[in-house]
Amino acid sequence: MNYTYMVRCADNSLYTGWTNDLGKRMEAHNSKKGAKYTRARTPVELVYYEEFSTKEEAMRREHALKQLSRQEKEKLIAGKETSSAPGSQQRQAGQSAP
Repeated sequence: MNYTYMVRCADNSLYTGWTNDLGKRMEAHNSKKGAKYTRARTPVELVYYEEFSTKEEAMRREHALKQLSRQEKEKLIAGKETSSAPGSQQRQAGQSAP
């Protein structure tokens, strides 16, 4: 399984990425071994993710989410926006991650 995800950083900024192992990726971010952006902004909290069957789909969705405004991302996180990518399964904060 592949995932596109958003984390909320300690400074309240949002970071969007993709991975094939969500648990390991969150550990990497919080141990300052993840993306350069999040290293200085730990701890991070997983606030949103979508599941995809292929890496390419996850990467396309990552790009699409990065094009959204902060307001649009917050709506998506809050579950007010339901325009997820075709073939994906959405998860908001509080739902269990794989």
